[in-house]
Amino acid sequence: MLQCKQLIKRFNVGTPDETVLFDGFSFEAEKGEFVSIIGSNGSGKTTLLNLICGTLPLDGGQILFNGRDITRLSEHKRAATIGRVFQDPQKGTCANLTILENMALADNKKGAYGLAGAVNRRRIDYYRSLLEECGLGLENRLNTLAGSLSGGQRQALALVIANMTDVELLILDEHTAALDPKSSETVMRLTDKLVSEKKITTLMVTHNLRFALEYGSRLVMMHMGRSVIDLRGEDKKNAKIDDLLQTFNEISIECGN
Repeated sequence: MLQCKQLIKRFNVGTPDETVLFDGFSFEAEKGEFVSIIGSNGSGKTTLLNLICGTLPLDGGQILFNGRDITRLSEHKRAATIGRVFQDPQKGTCANLTILENMALADNKKGAYGLAGAVNRRRIDYYRSLLEECGLGLENRLNTLAGSLSGGQRQALALVIANMTDVELLILDEHTAALDPKSSETVMRLTDKLVSEKKITTLMVTHNLRFALEYGSRLVMMHMGRSVIDLRGEDKKNAKIDDLLQTFNEISIECGN
């Protein structure tokens, strides 16, 4: 279980532009839960992900994962159990390495690096089997540089890489936003398949309301550092895009837009 307790996060501290985004915000995700998080720009979606991953420091509060306090754990140590796929396809893979080399690097995420060969040739069939799940033919292009792949192909590779080791939490930060519609659909289907099979706890920030409703077991809408909608089960299944848009519009009017 992920527990974020009474989070406080300030920006531009000590300046005239100082703002408080989170002021005692709490959030929990059950083990195996797939949470879609939506909200307007500045609502706190990505900031929440950055605090959980350790990319940003907390100004107050506590973060626990599976009973362990990770509040002061460094980002790279959290990465041992947290996988993350970013909006930019270029951030999840090394452009100058081949698909095979990228996967070998990820395969040794928790291991020690020495002077031995970087690629374990005995693992190639395993890598191919993972790539076959993408349905993009990447299993036949192991020696292709990641930088030469399309955005959708590269994001699919990043998603596979993020799940290669036994991560316990998967963070998806608008991971389809930079893709064309067809590639977005492909990556979302792959996402759903991987999450369902591995039953991994997943937080997905998205601006695509259809994806938010269609995928995942829970939907949370954020606004100004707080949760304004939290739907599970039948409530989520019965929700409509128009319902979400109505809440967006009400929030917009409330903010004077």
